Amino acid sequence: MYQAAGLLHGDEIPAKGLGIKSLDKEYFDAFLQKYYHTLLVELDMPLETLLENMNLINDGVFNVAGALLFTRNPSFNLPVFIVRAVAFPGTGTNTQTYLDSQDMSGKMLNVFRDSLSFVTWNLHHLQAGQSVNSLGELEIPLVVFEELIANALIHRDYFVSATIRLLIFRDRIEIISPGHLPNNLTVEKIKLGNSNIRNPILVSFASRILPYRGLGSGIMRALAAYPDIEFVDDRENNLFRVIIKRPPFPG
Repeated sequence: MYQAAGLLHGDEIPAKGLGIKSLDKEYFDAFLQKYYHTLLVELDMPLETLLENMNLINDGVFNVAGALLFTRNPSFNLPVFIVRAVAFPGTGTNTQTYLDSQDMSGKMLNVFRDSLSFVTWNLHHLQAGQSVNSLGELEIPLVVFEELIANALIHRDYFVSATIRLLIFRDRIEIISPGHLPNNLTVEKIKLGNSNIRNPILVSFASRILPYRGLGSGIMRALAAYPDIEFVDDRENNLFRVIIKRPPFPG
């Protein structure tokens, strides 16, 4: 009830065991320098006060947002907040074999980058009129995965103890996020750019950490780059599923 009313957010939950000593100071220092033009050694306030003012820590303990963004190894204490990726040889999961498998853990930026790398490694690259020495073009534009993976990390339901799943099949790619669309959002509404902020702290930092612009525009950019995308709001199983159809492979 409180979550639906916007009074409680999953990214505000305390990340037990992750206190101020868990901060990746070198990474955080680089963030401060880039976006606030200052360094830790130049602060005119205690570090904990700064983190509290940034809404990342409370009573000496990082919240989920602060932990995922800036601690050294958040996945040790928050093991379900990762991306679990598998590439299958066929069109279903009812098989004993897979082509590739990886768990993306660590800070959110690392999870994002590793997820993109998994996709680019396991999809086809087409020559598309380029020279034989070129890397080729990805069969689906990279911006599609940048937008949809960032969207999954930022907007998943952090009250649900489950991983994001990234599944690559012969005919499609699926990104499955814990949590159906919040409140009155529908698939039709998000395709038109409507949004409802589920994790406001993460959203406030996302544009400085990930290629994320907010305002509900990510879905629209993905569709503009590659229209063959289906969105499924699975309320019965409390999931949001994105299905990206793969083009036929030449030859």
